[in-house]
Amino acid sequence: MRRRFAAPFARIAAPLAALLALGACGSDPAGDASDKASPPLYEIANAEGEVEGWMLGTIHALPDGTQWRTPAIDAVIGEADLVAVEVANLEDREAIAATYTELSYTPNLPDLSERVSAEQRPALFELLSRSDFKPDQFGSTETWAAAIQLSQVGTQGNPANGVDRVVLQEFAGRPVHEFEGAEKQLRIFDQLAEEDQRELLAGVIAEARQIRDDPAYLRRAWLTGDKATLISATESGIMADPEVREALLVGRNRDWTKQLVDMLADDARPLIAVGAAHLVGPDGLGTMLEARGFTVTPMS
Repeated sequence: MRRRFAAPFARIAAPLAALLALGACGSDPAGDASDKASPPLYEIANAEGEVEGWMLGTIHALPDGTQWRTPAIDAVIGEADLVAVEVANLEDREAIAATYTELSYTPNLPDLSERVSAEQRPALFELLSRSDFKPDQFGSTETWAAAIQLSQVGTQGNPANGVDRVVLQEFAGRPVHEFEGAEKQLRIFDQLAEEDQRELLAGVIAEARQIRDDPAYLRRAWLTGDKATLISATESGIMADPEVREALLVGRNRDWTKQLVDMLADDARPLIAVGAAHLVGPDGLGTMLEARGFTVTPMS
């Protein structure tokens, strides 16, 4: 029997991006205004130096009024023939919520406090005290789903302002390529071993203090193109666990690179608009494409 979806949908609207520390939800009326806006933007060229496409690192939720568009981003959006995104049907919230509910529900699970170490329990209870969740409401929620929900506590921004949504709107009438889709993304979590799910939950609890002290630090890094901070987010906290990192980042990047190589072989030039964490570092799409003979050049 399927249970009623309990958590606000915005908490899992962009689950993988959120757990890569580059997604957010909630409200933050202040917005961001920067005369140095420089989100991650890259040009992809072939061995002959011909431009084959572009990559834009996205963030899946932003406060109202955030000024992130630059002349270079606008130019790329105008020139690209198609867009490639993680999930194409972001507005179909009912279908995504139904999939989440089906995958995350298992009755008679241990209390959430029993799924973390004794040393982590005080931090878990402190995190729960800052949320709308009750300590006993996770009895039928799998550990990965509890981690997703708790990862959103204290974060800021509105998914309606997410860069991926804006880009999809700009490409209305042009082709859209979907790397995964929401169901495949959620199944990545659902297929994690319970031990890895608990590592995921432990990482969320550990990172909650930093989010509490400075909830906008990664959003600022994305907005200003702070590559070092973005790379650090792909290697620390939750992503320090090798199995979790392989499942959530590296393995997916390998799969996307295969799709990208086929796309770049066509005449149509794509704009790749995916979470910024996927683009940077030694396991990022840029590095993987360069290993295939492409040249990836920052435009920021």
